[in-house]
Amino acid sequence: MSERSVDGTARLAAVLWDMDGTLLDSEKLWDVAVRELAREHGHEMTDELRHALIGASGPDALRMVFTGLGIEPTTAALRAAGEFLERRVTELMAGPIPWRPGAEEALAMVRAAGLPSALVTNTKRSLTEFGLNTLGRDYFDASVCGDEVARGKPAPDVYLRAAELLGVEPRDCVAVEDSPTGTRAAEAAGCAVIVIPCEIPVPDGTGRSFRDTLVGLTVDDLEQALKQRG
Repeated sequence: MSERSVDGTARLAAVLWDMDGTLLDSEKLWDVAVRELAREHGHEMTDELRHALIGASGPDALRMVFTGLGIEPTTAALRAAGEFLERRVTELMAGPIPWRPGAEEALAMVRAAGLPSALVTNTKRSLTEFGLNTLGRDYFDASVCGDEVARGKPAPDVYLRAAELLGVEPRDCVAVEDSPTGTRAAEAAGCAVIVIPCEIPVPDGTGRSFRDTLVGLTVDDLEQALKQRG
């Protein structure tokens, strides 16, 4: 049951954080890996194709790569490509991953305010664990990965599951995202969204709040995002 403030609007119940490009500057690591994958198949990846992959789930991203490069998406080829990407990204994520500006302070602010938090990412669990090594698991009450739900972003499944794990209603949550794909997923789940674009722009949309960075984020900013969504 959603809690309501005295004026009848939704009351902020939790914050749901995307990882790659939102909290961590890890899209650049994925960029290295997917461009190397293209070269393994004798192609150079265009920026247009690379940008289309941002925020996509692993299986969706692989299908987009194969289609964009004109490679036959056989089961064996897709499996080999997935193994290549996981191996290469594991190598790249083995050390500390750079934070996005203001992200660590924003996580600490939400934790200090006593608000539940969840990490909600399309990245598979085995790779997300590397991100959590940098982020710190104590900032999160739950985490949901793209390989733990039936459909990754832009479907709402990861956000719906995160809200379920936290015991809150999605419409009482604010999601923090950097990509069009992730923003659509959060909105489809019913969340309010604060968008901090990273590698690519995110179109304006009704109820979307935009910031340049997470620097200076406050609880009031989160509550205003919820009110703006309506």
